[in-house]
Amino acid sequence: MITALTVIFLVAYTCITLEHSLKINKSATALLGAGLLWTVYATLSPSDHEVGHDLAETLVGTAQIVFFLMGAMTIVEVVDAHNGFEIITSRITTTRLPALMWLVGGVTFFLSAVLDNLTATIVMISLLKKLLGDREERLLMAGIIVIAANAGGAWSPIGDVTTTMLWIGGQITAMAIIKNLFVPSAVNPVIPLLIMSVTALRGKLVTPPSQSDQTAGLPATPAFERNTMFFLGLGVLLAVPAFKTITHLPPFMGVLFGLGLLWLVGDLIHRTKEDDEKEHLTLAHALRRIDMSSIVFFIGILLAVATLEHSHVLTSLAAWLDQTVGRQDFIVMLIGVASAVIDNVPLVAASMGMYGLEQFPADSFLWEFLAYCAGTGGSILVIGSAAGVAAMGLERIEFFWYVKKISPLALIGYVAGAMTYMVLRA
Repeated sequence: MITALTVIFLVAYTCITLEHSLKINKSATALLGAGLLWTVYATLSPSDHEVGHDLAETLVGTAQIVFFLMGAMTIVEVVDAHNGFEIITSRITTTRLPALMWLVGGVTFFLSAVLDNLTATIVMISLLKKLLGDREERLLMAGIIVIAANAGGAWSPIGDVTTTMLWIGGQITAMAIIKNLFVPSAVNPVIPLLIMSVTALRGKLVTPPSQSDQTAGLPATPAFERNTMFFLGLGVLLAVPAFKTITHLPPFMGVLFGLGLLWLVGDLIHRTKEDDEKEHLTLAHALRRIDMSSIVFFIGILLAVATLEHSHVLTSLAAWLDQTVGRQDFIVMLIGVASAVIDNVPLVAASMGMYGLEQFPADSFLWEFLAYCAGTGGSILVIGSAAGVAAMGLERIEFFWYVKKISPLALIGYVAGAMTYMVLRA
């Protein structure tokens, strides 16, 4: 069974990377792969009850992430429909592309720590569409956003799902992870920013989008409506971590609660308008505009990887690394690189199961370094993180374009941040 699952996953993953060559949508491949993997797992597993339990557990985890993604994307679409991002773009007056790149990277880094790397990526890429008209320049910026978002999420207990897992599990504490990972996480995007600012973007000027691209022929939104929906939408996203801390409910409940509040306020604001006039401003219209193809792809990937987790393939891999490599720092760095190929959530979960708190107490080198490597290693490939998957869907980023243009920068930043952490820790 283990061999069959591994082969199916590798074939499906290969087809996903070759999407444009094969002319087969990656969402179809992900769903087909997930179906085959679960079919094999259910057929060859000795216990039907265990399979049912594993599937139910996977469904709960997948649904939480998908609901959160749908809610966050819908909120961003509503703000965008009201021209809310104009509040930010109207204050960005730089005409130099390198300066814009540094500004976008810095905002993404801190926004990711406050919200999470997925939401920060969605917000910033939506913002880019209001700032840049040249597609190639926008794709380069999107790559920087993915790197900065993943780095920003690594040093915050609420910024990345893997860091949150370690925080909830007691492996790290909030103040320690912020104190010890902030500098290494900052080094991670700074190195790619330096390289790109003196190579690909040096001396270039910002090419703004045409007016038609920015407004799509829609009438201007009154300042009151624009400001209300922008600050309420941003406030909803900012309130999700506080909601989770106070209620101990999963983040998706906070997003859905906030989405309902935003929907109510939107209906109240536009209640006196004719249906044709307000149709493009409604939450119902925003729900139709979100990229469902990317969400379906995300579902397929999560379901597929879950079979490797439940069949203990990932746990066996971690044990083999421990016996073969031996050094904890090398093992954790390899786990980070592996998170570019395999979702970092099951990798971190396997690591948490492999190493106990008795052997490695809270805030040990292993846990903090794992939070950095698992959080930032996914930037090396575009499908290695939720931020990358979101960017891939929103900007239609091709896998091999990312490998050629962004992956080397992400790998250099990853290694530089890791070395920085080891030096500071020593």
